[in-house]
Amino acid sequence: MSVEHDETQGRLDRLSARERQVLEMASRGMTNGQVARDLCVSVHAVKFHLGGVYRKLGVANRTQATMLLYRYGYGRPVVDEHTSDETAA
Repeated sequence: MSVEHDETQGRLDRLSARERQVLEMASRGMTNGQVARDLCVSVHAVKFHLGGVYRKLGVANRTQATMLLYRYGYGRPVVDEHTSDETAA
């Protein structure tokens, strides 16, 4: 493993349980409002947690955070079954 891999892995491991939960939900395409509703928190709280994620991971947005999440095996891209069926037909 490279030093960069170990450093990024360590940054992902430092996310709090709530930060990881919010990031995983956001990485599935959920809006801040949807995440807030599902977790019974305010949109402000979701933005606060995402800000912590971005700071800890050294990224600027949810797309970059999601890419790190997937690259290091913490999440799996969601495939829309309806879209997959339509493109397969």
